[in-house]
Amino acid sequence: MDITRRGFLKIAGGTLAATGIGTGAYVKPAFAQPRKVKYAQEVPTVCPYCGVGCGIIVHVRNGKVINTEGDPDHPINKGSLCPKGGSLYQIANNDKRLSKVLYRAPGADSWTEVEWDWALDKIARNLKKERDASFVATNDKGEVVNRLETVASVGGASLDNEEVYALTKMNRALGLVYIEHQARI
Repeated sequence: MDITRRGFLKIAGGTLAATGIGTGAYVKPAFAQPRKVKYAQEVPTVCPYCGVGCGIIVHVRNGKVINTEGDPDHPINKGSLCPKGGSLYQIANNDKRLSKVLYRAPGADSWTEVEWDWALDKIARNLKKERDASFVATNDKGEVVNRLETVASVGGASLDNEEVYALTKMNRALGLVYIEHQARI
């Protein structure tokens, strides 16, 4: 019997198809069911990196992020993530990330470790001092504008939508005009 490569592939493919159909065998794709992380709470959120708004499921156990993955039920990304979104786990779990507040005094050449309470109080005092000195209540025409033009805010790429919303509300309440978020830059 003289058989060609093409003939062999036809016979082999036909045999496999007939066997699969005849026995009712069905292989379910591995990605059809989302992985479940045992004993963890699933928290849906939105990827903070760009303006697309991909859905993310964050698995939390005992207050610690143990896994992140794309949300298969989200209408935008349907479970898929770009490389940046796929690395979201590293935002919460990274031994190279700073865990203490560092402060460099004006004119100093080195950073010193300070407490959170001190740093937040320093930021609040500096912001209030600048707002009191530079707040513009009315423009040249006498119209009420209530704005602060000497302070700007840039949100970081690791902020999620909820944090950006709260930050923007606070900035608007202070009268800030120049508000930006890194996802749009």
